Amino acid sequence: MSLTIVGTVAFDAIETPFGKTDKIIGGAGTYVALSASYFKKNTNLISVVGDDFPQDYLDMLKNHKIDIQGIQIKKGEKTFFWSGKYHDNMNKRDTLLTELNSLADFDPVVPEAYQNSDYLMLGNLTPSIQRSVIERMHNRPKFVMMDTMNFWMDKTPEDLKKTVSMVDLLCINDEEAQQFSGENSLLAAAEVILSQGPKYLIIKKGKHGALLFDKENIFSVPALPLKTVFDPTGAGDTFAGGFIGWLAKTDDLSFENMKNALVIGSVMASFNIEKFGTERIQNLNKHEIAERIQKFIDLTSFEINPDNL
Repeated sequence: MSLTIVGTVAFDAIETPFGKTDKIIGGAGTYVALSASYFKKNTNLISVVGDDFPQDYLDMLKNHKIDIQGIQIKKGEKTFFWSGKYHDNMNKRDTLLTELNSLADFDPVVPEAYQNSDYLMLGNLTPSIQRSVIERMHNRPKFVMMDTMNFWMDKTPEDLKKTVSMVDLLCINDEEAQQFSGENSLLAAAEVILSQGPKYLIIKKGKHGALLFDKENIFSVPALPLKTVFDPTGAGDTFAGGFIGWLAKTDDLSFENMKNALVIGSVMASFNIEKFGTERIQNLNKHEIAERIQKFIDLTSFEINPDNL
């Protein structure tokens, strides 16, 4: 089943307690696509960069069997750039600089080869841009997943609600779920959000794992305990890429298979935070992924008979 991803392809400069980088490849679309590529080959990517974006980075994406004909290269313009610094506990960061550059007037074009995509992942962008991609596809994909953030809840709440109503699954973190729903309890928040259109909801809880909801079911997966969190940049996008990549690979939209996809997403995010930027997820192999899936199985597996109480 074909998969199309819409999101930023960008430059990042990152500083954590473990060091810092110069400009490296980043962006939500990059993380999502790289993560998904381990499960779904020939993934399509829609984005925009300037003519300062290195060919080596484009070749790296192509080497992961990511179709980049949907990436616009704007001559005479620069690529979106973000710089951030993480605090010692790695849970909070300061944005030092944001330059929209070519992203400022991004108008996504859906190539003809992408038009019949079965799966669509909308990375964090202006809600109207996310919506435009759905509207520009000749046939609505069978499954649309969307990420967003509190910035759009503050700036364009009605526009965001309109886009959310058009998707099958919304993926946000716990604070965003509380803000978007107006509820403090995540269970109550999920009920409100699911009443607004999506059939499914993922609430990410960072180092505490993630929750998957539909109107009848809840599933929880932990984050894998790691000795060191090197760089959390892009972890949520890597999680989303693993999730949608597994669904596109298996073409199974049952809640039971989404539980598997949630584990896959958590596995991929656990790799991402071990190195700066995309370095770790650029260089994985199937054996490493399989070993880490087994770690999640061992972490969550137990046997107890309630009748023995």
